[in-house]
Amino acid sequence: MNDDKTIRFYMEEPLRKSAAKGEHNFLRLIENVVTKAHYRVDYCDFPKNGDAFPGYSLTHMISPPNANGLVFRRVYHYPFWQIDAVAQRWHWDVARADFDPDAASSDASRFYKFWQKRLFRDAPDSSRKEGFVYVPLQGHLQRQRLFQSCSPIEMIEHTLAHSGRKVIATLHPKETYSSSDRNALIALAKVHPQLTLATGDMERYLQTCDYVVTQNSGVAFSGFFFGKPALIFGQIDFHHIAVRADLQALGDSFDRIAAHAPDYEKYVWWFWQDQCINAGRDDAEARIAARLRRFGWPV
Repeated sequence: MNDDKTIRFYMEEPLRKSAAKGEHNFLRLIENVVTKAHYRVDYCDFPKNGDAFPGYSLTHMISPPNANGLVFRRVYHYPFWQIDAVAQRWHWDVARADFDPDAASSDASRFYKFWQKRLFRDAPDSSRKEGFVYVPLQGHLQRQRLFQSCSPIEMIEHTLAHSGRKVIATLHPKETYSSSDRNALIALAKVHPQLTLATGDMERYLQTCDYVVTQNSGVAFSGFFFGKPALIFGQIDFHHIAVRADLQALGDSFDRIAAHAPDYEKYVWWFWQDQCINAGRDDAEARIAARLRRFGWPV
């Protein structure tokens, strides 16, 4: 078979080894789809210095090497995946789609409750409001990135100024923070005694917060399973039932989020079951093929 009938999968080593052994369910399903279209698959490390193969490729989480490449990424929890043209989730098809709760399946409530239990056991059953705002932080706390409306430090300052509540800001346990970022947080906490700093412990804070404030952390999506609304200061794929922070009217934004009560059941069903690829379903290969054809792949 000629090289022009090869599809390369670019990914980090542990995932590559798992895929090459046929042990990764989602990648095995993609392989089934493309081999039926008479392509062969090559599992590769990420390309270096622009030496990527010029043909079709799928890259895990980062930007594809050329116009024939696509990105695949887990959508917050297994077995839900997405295939799209770009790495930035806020530019994905789902981010541009319209959520219509009236079009959701009658199975939405059962689906939502199943995943509540599957992901968080009985914790959502004890969800309550204890008068504080939960701010799960990501990285680069003093820098405003392109997808953000302000820096994370400024976001905390806005929350302190407008929420009228205690604020618990948590560092991501897998993120490496500079001493400058840590010092900026500590200095802010010294000025604002209602600010508490912590690390991790997501489930505990989702269970007891009033709502979540974030740039675009996936923690906010997990919060939907606890019935906790999200005020977002950045761009993300699950923005449809969140409240977008308006820097020109932050008082209104915080008033809105305090009373916000979207239909979490219908949204989670729509976002995962309708818009993503559930690798555990019988129709997973058909949905994979549809996504590849969406971007012009001859499968």
